[in-house]
Order: sequence, then structure tokens, then C-alpha cells
Amino acid sequence: MNFSTVIFDFGGVITSSPFDAFNRLEAERGVPIHSVRTINSTNPHDNAWAKFERSEIDAAGFDALFAEEARAIGIELKGSDVLACLAGDIRPAMVEMLDTLKAKDFTIGCITNNVPSGKGSGMALNDGKAAAIAAIMARFDHIIESSKAGIRKPDPRIYQMMCEALDVKPEQCIYLDDLGINCKPAATLGMAAIKVTGEEQALKDLHALLDMPFG
Repeated sequence: MNFSTVIFDFGGVITSSPFDAFNRLEAERGVPIHSVRTINSTNPHDNAWAKFERSEIDAAGFDALFAEEARAIGIELKGSDVLACLAGDIRPAMVEMLDTLKAKDFTIGCITNNVPSGKGSGMALNDGKAAAIAAIMARFDHIIESSKAGIRKPDPRIYQMMCEALDVKPEQCIYLDDLGINCKPAATLGMAAIKVTGEEQALKDLHALLDMPFG
């Protein structure tokens, strides 16, 4: 297949996964490991995360609702503490890959589930990080942010919206995401989906699909 377009998730792909930061927070607070994941996977389409990523509630509403959901599984954890973990570290090799793709005339897009919190699309905590992320975002031909679109992955419509915006067919696209639940609808539409478990693995898999030498 001749691919023309590569579509990236942002957190966990272009930046490091927030799950590592969640685990550190859980250890600091003395709550069971993966508590945040457990809360996020309970009622996944209508919980605090889902509502915040669709901008249906504000930061204060998320803080309160997440705390309620945490208490429902017997732990004390505030939503505001979790938000502070969202901005991951930029992965330079992934950014370099964006530049390589652009130089080879590929179209690149970004579909990100984010929340209206922090500074800019990457939910950065300081101006320097926000500026660095803005420079990365400027590389994409089109970006869909859940908090602005009012729709979030894994809703199939968000992938269709990207194809329509870029005027491409799903079969022309490669999609990268660190969550399998978000890769599945992309693959169902006809995209070649790469589940990202690490930077090197993602780059190797992407190079293989594009028939480009790696390293």
C-alpha cells in the first residue's frame, strides 16, 4: 500500500506517556497502582475524563467529579492532582520523524484527546514547555483536539473528520496511538494502526510500513 498520510496521537506518542506520572502520583499518595487507570476505565464514555475531554465540564467540575469517582473505589485522589501529571516529556526522535515525513512530502495530522487545562494543546504547566509544544503542533497539516471538537477517541467520527479535513481515504493513512482502544476504530476504518509502547518500537514499526531504512 502506498501511504500518503501519517496521523499521530500526541500524549504517549510525541511526548512520553502520562501513565508513568500517574504511577508516581499513586505511589506518593499511597493508593493502589493503576488507580487512575481504573477510574478512567469505569464508565469510560461518560466519566469525569470523558466529560472534560469534550469540554462538557470545567477544571473545577473535573476536580470534584474525579474525586467522587475515586471515593467510589475507596481512595482519596483529587482531579487537580492528576491534571498536574498530564504534560509528558517531548520525544526528540519523534519530532525528528515529523520533519522527515514533511521533507518526504507526507501529509501529517494529529488527533489528541486533551482537556481545557494548562497552557496550550499539550496542557503544559509553564510557558517554555507550551512554546516547545506549539512549535511541534505547527508542523501538522491538521489537528483535531477533543476539547475543541467536542468529540473524543475512540469515537470513529473523529478519525473520519481527520480524513475529510485532509481529503484522504483511511487506506492511505497510518495511525499511531499508545492506547489499543484508540487504534481499533482507526484500523476498522481501514487505516494501518500502530500501537505505541515506546519511542524506538514506534519508529521501527513506522519505518517498516513506509519501507524506509531505520537507524
